[in-house]
Amino acid sequence: MTTNQPASVPAATARDVPPAGDGGAGARAPRGSARAKLIAAAHATVRKQGYSATTVDQICAAAGVTKGAFFHHFASKEELAVAAAEGWTERARPMFELAPHVRFDDPLDRLLGHIDFRLSMLDGPTEDYTCFVGTMVQEAYATSDRIRAACEASINAYCQALAPDIQAAMDIYDVPADVTAIGLAQHVQSVLQGAFVLAKTTNDPAIARGTVTHLKRYVRMLFGSKGAA
Repeated sequence: MTTNQPASVPAATARDVPPAGDGGAGARAPRGSARAKLIAAAHATVRKQGYSATTVDQICAAAGVTKGAFFHHFASKEELAVAAAEGWTERARPMFELAPHVRFDDPLDRLLGHIDFRLSMLDGPTEDYTCFVGTMVQEAYATSDRIRAACEASINAYCQALAPDIQAAMDIYDVPADVTAIGLAQHVQSVLQGAFVLAKTTNDPAIARGTVTHLKRYVRMLFGSKGAA
């Protein structure tokens, strides 16, 4: 039986941004870590103030590295953005590996548990739980095809990771004939991205939690008697 309580959040989640620097804007990053620090700083800064408003100087200050170190690793802000989108995909991977719900035997329980897990993440400042690639692509999709493609790849990777449990649940439970696993995974992603936008309009995660709660109700109804229990 699937619990309606949110799953506990594991130590490693997609919203857990590692410290971007050593404390101060002028702090020097340890040798060999500058690239990772710049990517982490991009995640944090863009989520808070958007891609266009974020400057290379701000990213360097947040990362605690010099501007020379930035250009040693990245030829431009756009190149960092592409690398940060790829890094965001890796940061999201623990959601499909470490959360308690992945141990459930029933694939529908795993899917509903994943939604509970995402629901449990919707708390605190908006920039702590919103999506880096979702934020960035809204601004850059028409001006940088490289960034758009990198964000598309990251969002698609999430959907591809979610689709196997959806397909396994579809193999067990009755669903409408026109439902596909990847289509439902994309719907889950669409609801999450929309929830983030709504939360930004109110600066309050409550509206996002309500939206994701409706998503769970929809999924339960979609899968018939088991999902409606």
